[in-house]
Amino acid sequence: MSADITLLNLNMLYIHYADNVERERHVPLGPLYLTRALEDAGFNVDFRDYQTYPSEDLFDMDVFLQFTANPAPIIGLSCMANLLPFTLLAASRLREKYPNAVIVLGGVGSKSVEESILKRFSSIDIICRGEGELTGPDLLDALKNGRDLSTVKGISFRRGKEIIHNPPRERIKDLDSIPFPQFRKINIADYVGYGMLSSRGCPYPCTFCSVAPVWNLESYSRSPKSIVAEMKKLHDEAGVKLCLFQDEFFVSGKKQVMDFCAELRRQELNIKWKAFGRVNLCDKEMMEAMVSTGCVELRFGIESGSDRILKEIKKGFTAAAAVEVISQAVGVFPRVDAFYVWGYPFETMEDFYESVFQMVSFRSMGTRILPSMLSLLPQTEIYREWAGKVKLEFDPGFIPEFVLTGHEVCMGVDMRVPLEYKAYFDLIAGNPDIFSGFFIADKETNILPKLEVLRQFGFYPALKKHDMLGAETESCGAHSPRTASNIVNHA
Repeated sequence: MSADITLLNLNMLYIHYADNVERERHVPLGPLYLTRALEDAGFNVDFRDYQTYPSEDLFDMDVFLQFTANPAPIIGLSCMANLLPFTLLAASRLREKYPNAVIVLGGVGSKSVEESILKRFSSIDIICRGEGELTGPDLLDALKNGRDLSTVKGISFRRGKEIIHNPPRERIKDLDSIPFPQFRKINIADYVGYGMLSSRGCPYPCTFCSVAPVWNLESYSRSPKSIVAEMKKLHDEAGVKLCLFQDEFFVSGKKQVMDFCAELRRQELNIKWKAFGRVNLCDKEMMEAMVSTGCVELRFGIESGSDRILKEIKKGFTAAAAVEVISQAVGVFPRVDAFYVWGYPFETMEDFYESVFQMVSFRSMGTRILPSMLSLLPQTEIYREWAGKVKLEFDPGFIPEFVLTGHEVCMGVDMRVPLEYKAYFDLIAGNPDIFSGFFIADKETNILPKLEVLRQFGFYPALKKHDMLGAETESCGAHSPRTASNIVNHA
């Protein structure tokens, strides 16, 4: 049977260091959820995961075209913000080779810039917004049966020269009603990271955050029975020993977490897991329950050690509260991670030093410190407020960790751009509104002075570029399958 759609996962964890490449294959949850929904609706899906393609250079367009050979009449592309430039260039090549194909862009990469993409990139016909489990089958039915696209909620599309944004589709509130991802489309043994979602969305209005706006600040959780049933399926059928909870709102409340731990105990499931926590929602009893049921790592988004900055970014807790919870957590978990964002345009050096001193203090306790330069993605409140107030610059030598594409060679926070990938960075520089996450705020007065301090305290290598070969480096590791027992704490 011929396929109705070729669905391509272009999300990759691919980081090129001076002397090695970090390339971890993670199960592509979003596309597999969509594949399951489409197949349950009666469509034939040709699913392909670009992560697993056996090539040393996945960013070579000839390699990409080999991977996408003989697609269905409808081609779906899924990407996050970091690989949006690559995806748009790849779509252009697909359009040249398959001029009659309908090319649909999905994933979170296009959030808030759908209008600009459809205006400037004729290779993209349709953009899906939000959850795909209902929109995907509805869209394919409309395309196959010639139904007016204006009847499909949750999409943006081009009609002649007009860009049309249909009303959003209602959120799926009962997450237990969504079937498990279509794992049979992949060979689970090909992957090292087995992600899971316990919830969708986050209600906290942190101004720097690009995730909560994707879900319109609405959050819904799966039941503990549903979550554990999926963990058991992965463990029993594929031998999975470690699950990575990818959602920022795993700790949505004490009862939810305690019920989850109780269900794990009831099932006697011998499996390890990692999750994100939240300072104002964690206590020691909860953390001890998590560890007793296999949690080997808890990750906190601290973001700043300054109360003034925490209030400005609407984080919802104080620096003192962070100290209290981190102090408890390091005595409970094998590993605790603390994420910090630096480079806020409104962050004075005094504010910044408060963060650095807290980072040093937490590091001395054994916490792994993971600083990231601020990424001003277009859906964030901080971008909307500050884009016109500060000087935004694109410098391929300084790219926020959140949007590393894999094209650049990382040397600490410094980057080198190979000549063969110049087109990707020219695209970014020429479309600052679409790719704002790659731009930094006031390089000379804001970024460079703070970077120098971070280097002085050992949070970024202080080596010259030609000395970086062989230096120890580590990415943010937020979703890495490595655990405390087999990874060195470089921070």
